[in-house]
Amino acid sequence: MSIAQRFVAGEGDAHPQISNSVETDSAALTAFQCDATNLPWVIFRAAFRASHIEGLPHRARALLSALARTVDAGRPFAAIFARRELLTGRAMQSMRTLYRSLDDLEAAGLIERRAQGRYVEAGLFGRSYLHLTQTATDLLGLTENRPAPAESRITEPETESLARPSATMADGAIYKDLSPASFQKRQSGQVPADLQRLQGLGFSDFLIFKLMRIARENGKRLSDVVEVTWDHLKQANRPINYLGALVRNPVDFGHQLRQKHADRQQAQAQSDRRQEAEAQTRHLAGQTFESLAGDVRYTIDPTGDQMSICALEEGVVRQAVNWKQRFVQALNAGRIRRCLSEAVTPNGGKAPLTELARGHIASLRSVLGMRPVAMRN
Repeated sequence: MSIAQRFVAGEGDAHPQISNSVETDSAALTAFQCDATNLPWVIFRAAFRASHIEGLPHRARALLSALARTVDAGRPFAAIFARRELLTGRAMQSMRTLYRSLDDLEAAGLIERRAQGRYVEAGLFGRSYLHLTQTATDLLGLTENRPAPAESRITEPETESLARPSATMADGAIYKDLSPASFQKRQSGQVPADLQRLQGLGFSDFLIFKLMRIARENGKRLSDVVEVTWDHLKQANRPINYLGALVRNPVDFGHQLRQKHADRQQAQAQSDRRQEAEAQTRHLAGQTFESLAGDVRYTIDPTGDQMSICALEEGVVRQAVNWKQRFVQALNAGRIRRCLSEAVTPNGGKAPLTELARGHIASLRSVLGMRPVAMRN
């Protein structure tokens, strides 16, 4: 019987596979990755000194090292523009541990936590920022024993130290959430001119911009909706609710507006043609025209307001109605020409009576019981 152990550690066929080895190496590489940020020498030295200060708890030293990485080396007494999430991530602490570390640093006289600022005019509270003390800057090597400026003391207002954040900080990414106006969608400074009439109906500028966005999402333009429905909108009891329902309505207000503009242009063109006919007939006042065949004569009175039409076969003079535009169109088209020679008749300048007209007049007299009279030409 063999007394030797058959399976000893490191012997036999139990070897890790290549795939498992690759996954293990990748996990180890991920676990030991670090921040690739290159810090200036002053900030690097301050962070190193903060992590080796004796007399402070480990949590306080980790937070002071994070503050040393965040503070402006050129203005070490200025406010530290950093969110709590950034400080907890750099100090590798929870939120409760962060508050305990702040208490430790404040008790040691290394930081100042000033009161929360207040905007009196707006009635709002601002942010509260951290400040390093003279003792902390000397320990971290940021001041080289230089006295703290007057504007960094607690008794001074924070307007000087918070006037502008420095652009030479170690990690500029901390500004990305401190100025929300930089990534918010900016609105126009003034309501469009064609929508300013909504202000008289109780619409605020913000509400007008909101309705413009809703109309755009529904494939419309708020200007088209207001232009088409303005007469009904200004008579509505609740114009805000009414317009809000219109912008969500599937009606194509753009087509209605184009049709409205087309009707308006057509009416304007007709008015222009009427005015042009008025001017041209006034210029032709007192003149006589005839058709190309010469069987119809058109006589315009001296005022240019009336025109008489006489068919030479009938010998009857009639007054034309709504004749100006049609007469001007026929004259411009060449269907009517100016009468160059006018035959002066003995009947007071009137057209002579035809045989057909004489027969009609004689029959009328016989019906009325009148004696037939001799008619002159």
